[in-house]
Amino acid sequence: MRQGLRWLGIFSIAIALGGPLLAQTTATAPPKKRRAKPAAASSTPAASQEDVQSLRDLVLAQQKQLETQNQQVQQLQDQLHQVLDAVQQSNANAQKLQSGAEHAQATAAQAQQSAADAQHAAAEATSAAASATSVTNSLQSQDKAEQNKLAALQSVLGRFRVTGDIRVRGENYTQAGTQDRNRARVRVRLGLDGQLNEDFVGGIALATGSLGDPTTTNETLTNAFDRKTIGLDRGYITYNPVAHSWLSLTGGKFPYLWQRTSVTGDPDLNPEGFDQKISFNHKGFVQNFTVQALELLYNESSTGQDSYVLGAQAQTKVKAGPWTATASVLNEHWNHPDALLQATAFAVGAATTGSTTVGPLPVPGEGPGCSTNGSLPKFAPCAFAPNGMTNATFVDAAGKVHFYSGFDLLDFIVNNQIQTGASKFPINLVAEYEQNLDAAAHPLSAAANNPVLTNLGSQNKAYSGDFSVGRT
Repeated sequence: MRQGLRWLGIFSIAIALGGPLLAQTTATAPPKKRRAKPAAASSTPAASQEDVQSLRDLVLAQQKQLETQNQQVQQLQDQLHQVLDAVQQSNANAQKLQSGAEHAQATAAQAQQSAADAQHAAAEATSAAASATSVTNSLQSQDKAEQNKLAALQSVLGRFRVTGDIRVRGENYTQAGTQDRNRARVRVRLGLDGQLNEDFVGGIALATGSLGDPTTTNETLTNAFDRKTIGLDRGYITYNPVAHSWLSLTGGKFPYLWQRTSVTGDPDLNPEGFDQKISFNHKGFVQNFTVQALELLYNESSTGQDSYVLGAQAQTKVKAGPWTATASVLNEHWNHPDALLQATAFAVGAATTGSTTVGPLPVPGEGPGCSTNGSLPKFAPCAFAPNGMTNATFVDAAGKVHFYSGFDLLDFIVNNQIQTGASKFPINLVAEYEQNLDAAAHPLSAAANNPVLTNLGSQNKAYSGDFSVGRT
């Protein structure tokens, strides 16, 4: 199309130039010479000099006019060349523009493709970002859930306290007239107690020790490296409502919940049963007042009466300066205690069995076994006496063993503590008075047939004092 336009331009310029030339040629063409007729017989006069000069002038004028026209033609040719050059330049520019346009179009197409690719990549990136956001949200949700679980676990674990110890010791017994005894012993205890919820407290503890001896958690290193016994030493739950913090109800196998000393309870023993306590705190000289009742179960029988302890204690705490004192009075009544004299071989951990006519025969008990005190039976059923000693007993006409006295204990304790300049070393002073209100009027003699010592009173009172320095 551009080539056609170029020739059309040239044709138009040629027509424009040709027109004046034709006109000029027509205007300046000399008239045709007519043939002169032969003169008449009369002679015609020759051309004058003026006519020749006029003709010369006419020729010169035509020559000048031709020169002018030639100049115009030259100018037109120059203009034509310029136009042609301009057309060629325009064509070249057009080609360049077309090439540039094609290049730009290719670039634009490439850019469009790149934009499409970028858009696709952006879509994929958006999808990936959305997926990553979803995964992140999921992970954050899982992390939050795990944190909540961890916080809940920490909250639960924070309400509990782990206790325990391991002890190894050597024991030596030397006494004139008897074989010296040396033994090594190990004790392992592990406990967990704490707040079950806002109203309940619970605890559990395991400990080594013979199942037939509740007064010790020691195991002797003997019996050919056998495994040592571990049993439930404590397991209890206490109801202590937040709304009534002065009330505390406990059941199970628990540590002592009342004030006592070793006179009324071995420190390694954990009683079983129930305890109800009401306690009020005050400010001033009297800081606390507590009353409680207790029911301790020590023998259940499917064929006879059960054995149990009913008791109550009242105590108060006073403070004046560095001196603090806790005074208490406790009463315990032991019902049907004779069951302790008819214990089974399992209860005493008997290592032998038999009868008055057969035995002893070995059985797989780990001790301590039946009490060997006095005339008590040497085979089960026998007296439950882990330390080998019992209170005074007698045998009825049917051959059954009974305690000589009942047990209705009244115990007074005053526990004093005086703070010193060193907080870790207070002075402790404990005074105790105990009386058995159900004791026989006179004790029995250790002589044959155990006669009654009428010259002595009931021997039902005990006095105790303890002094120490340091925290207990």
